[in-house]
Amino acid sequence: MFSHIMIGSNDIERSKRFYNIVLGVFGTGEAVVNINDTGQTRLFYINKGSTFCVTEPINNKPASIANGSTIGFACDSPEQVKKFHDVAVENGATSIEDLPGFRDNSTGKKHLCYFLDPDGHKICGMYRCD
Repeated sequence: MFSHIMIGSNDIERSKRFYNIVLGVFGTGEAVVNINDTGQTRLFYINKGSTFCVTEPINNKPASIANGSTIGFACDSPEQVKKFHDVAVENGATSIEDLPGFRDNSTGKKHLCYFLDPDGHKICGMYRCD
């Protein structure tokens, strides 16, 4: 069901040092570092099909509980990503970031959607192409 969990950080280098060590307990390698199109540094820890992510918040406000956090759900197809998004919006969610669709960056090819649930929690639907 889940594709990834993302949390925010106000000190990405401190987080990188910490999680490189702590997640090493599970055999997870060092973070894949990604800087997104708007300049935020993100860390991706990938292990056994799951991804734990740490990010500087995309809205440039301080990280806090939930700010910079994303709950990601694995989807079975690009069509399911769009349907997940559309059904959520039809039922009270707010669409955020780019429209649902294909992304190709240093973390791979995928179809994504993002929305805020009625309480403001950031949710992502993801279908990985590779």
